[in-house]
Amino acid sequence: MPVRPVIAWFRESLRLSDHPAVHAAASAGAPVVCVFVLDDRSPNVRPLGGASRWWLAQSLRSLQASLRAVGGELVLRRGAPADVLRALASETNAAAVFWNDVAQAPQRTVAAEVEEALAALGIESRSFPDDLLVDPATLRAKDGRGPRVFTPFWKRVLAMGDPPASLPAPRSLPPVAGVASLAVEDLQLEPTRPDWAGGLRARWQPGEAAAQQRLATFLGQTAKTYAADRDRPDLDATSHLAPHLRFGEISPRQVWHAARFAASEHPAHAVGIDKFLSELGWREFSRQLLYDRPDLATCNLQASFDDFPWRGDAPALAAWQRGETGYPIVDAGMRQLWHSGTMHNRVRMVVASFLVKHLLIDWRAGEQWFWDTLVDADPANNPAGWQWVAGCGADAAPYFRVFNPVLQGEKFDPGGSYVRRWVPELAKLPAPLIHQPWGAAPLELASAGIALGRTFPAPIVDHKRARERALAAHATLRRS
Repeated sequence: MPVRPVIAWFRESLRLSDHPAVHAAASAGAPVVCVFVLDDRSPNVRPLGGASRWWLAQSLRSLQASLRAVGGELVLRRGAPADVLRALASETNAAAVFWNDVAQAPQRTVAAEVEEALAALGIESRSFPDDLLVDPATLRAKDGRGPRVFTPFWKRVLAMGDPPASLPAPRSLPPVAGVASLAVEDLQLEPTRPDWAGGLRARWQPGEAAAQQRLATFLGQTAKTYAADRDRPDLDATSHLAPHLRFGEISPRQVWHAARFAASEHPAHAVGIDKFLSELGWREFSRQLLYDRPDLATCNLQASFDDFPWRGDAPALAAWQRGETGYPIVDAGMRQLWHSGTMHNRVRMVVASFLVKHLLIDWRAGEQWFWDTLVDADPANNPAGWQWVAGCGADAAPYFRVFNPVLQGEKFDPGGSYVRRWVPELAKLPAPLIHQPWGAAPLELASAGIALGRTFPAPIVDHKRARERALAAHATLRRS
């Protein structure tokens, strides 16, 4: 009598190594149906932005190739997962469906619906922890709330020791023949008219193999100077792992264990690796926040900000989105984002501060723009970061911290090479002027081919007056 197959449902873990559900399916001694379901039906599951959809398409192609290398196939379907998996289980006479848990309320609701649908057919279902280093249940306070301050949270995580060891990739995944599948192109994830993804293609190589290579390069080379250089957008000093983590092409456990091993092998890299792991900790912290607050992208964590006097300024928002604010470091970051789907983390803080404090535009408008344009638009990191800058989030920056974009540029892009790359119309300005071209003499501007207000915009707001206005707006909350 033939052995009934097992379905491995790929969700946000698009890899084969350290994939608990795939590992369990491969160990079952049965054929394995590997499936990804594009869920565009479930309510409350946030639709991916444009850049993330592009990444997902490439990641699925990479996963297809990885599966074929071990004899498997990736079945692509579209719809509500409960309906799709119930139908697929019936088609293939599956005995069980395995998946990795996603510790977010909407995805847990989806998983519960799948479990119920399968139970009605007498089909086993099993989920496995995956996207967090620590089970949120172990970090509850006496009142049931999760962590709200990063430093004690991270100290507690570190004190808990290493997470479970990473699981190996399966050597073989015998498929079930004849299972119908969509093509990646049928999912319509990539832009066509117009095709704006040229910069993304030039910048990124999605997939598990690329993620592992990036991690190895970072730990073996870049980590040595990471602590000192990580805030420099003019240097290639970071890991570039964020989108790979976002789509589960590499797991936080794999990153953790590889980093710990590298620190022991290369003591000179230990300081940088510890700092790097604390950034992994911020990802974990944000995910734990999202576990408690599914409305993280739409509601202030600090309710006092519900009455903040945000300004509705569509022209200013558009200038910020296009990188035409007249502040070089801000405009460089926004243009980098549009072209490549990413932005250096220090510059993310600068441009976010500029939007919510210089322009007094609601942080949610910025969060939504990042959600659509970042390849690493993470449902936890993105809103948590915006709320941190706005001053309304967990462990947030104080509202009176208003980044001066000129000083930030001079400090972190001292030679101006970052601005020159992304704002080429300023390329001929010397370093002392490139972060404040309005301070250049007319002759200096002319010799650099710059006409303020024409070839490069004049600042849309004065820093000093904007800071005073922001502090006055925040003072209204204290009075109320």
